[in-house]
Amino acid sequence: MKLSDIADNAGSRKKRMRVGRGIGSGKGKTSGRGGKGQTARSGVRIKGFEGGQMPLHRRLPKRGFTNVFRVEYAEINLDRIQQAIDAKAIDTTSAVNAESLVKAGVLRRAKAGVRLLGRGEIKAKVTIEVHGASKSAIEAVEKAGGSVKILAPAKKEEGEAA
Repeated sequence: MKLSDIADNAGSRKKRMRVGRGIGSGKGKTSGRGGKGQTARSGVRIKGFEGGQMPLHRRLPKRGFTNVFRVEYAEINLDRIQQAIDAKAIDTTSAVNAESLVKAGVLRRAKAGVRLLGRGEIKAKVTIEVHGASKSAIEAVEKAGGSVKILAPAKKEEGEAA
């Protein structure tokens, strides 16, 4: 094999189409854009335009709203906490809170706080500090000998949006 024998696979590189270069090229005159008018021009969009008729997206009624006071919690299930305890990522001697869950890699970020949900079961006796918890989650933790402490909602900084 020589250096001169090395080449790309056939058809792997496509030649650029040169438009507007005469009738013989097959892409002369209008360069494949058809006739005149808006569609032949560059930088124009007619998405949703219905020939002057009121477009569908404006005929339909507006619905719903965005609640500016909504609080977004990071949700975690019991089985995920038990998995982290089994993997020795979480220390059961100290309280399990948002910081320890993020540090252990169980949660990516704590958002406005953590909410504990009851999927799965927990076997370890552990104290959990969260901003919210479902009844089934609290029952399961207390059945295992642990306790759940509900923290006050996280205070927002002034000027911070929801």
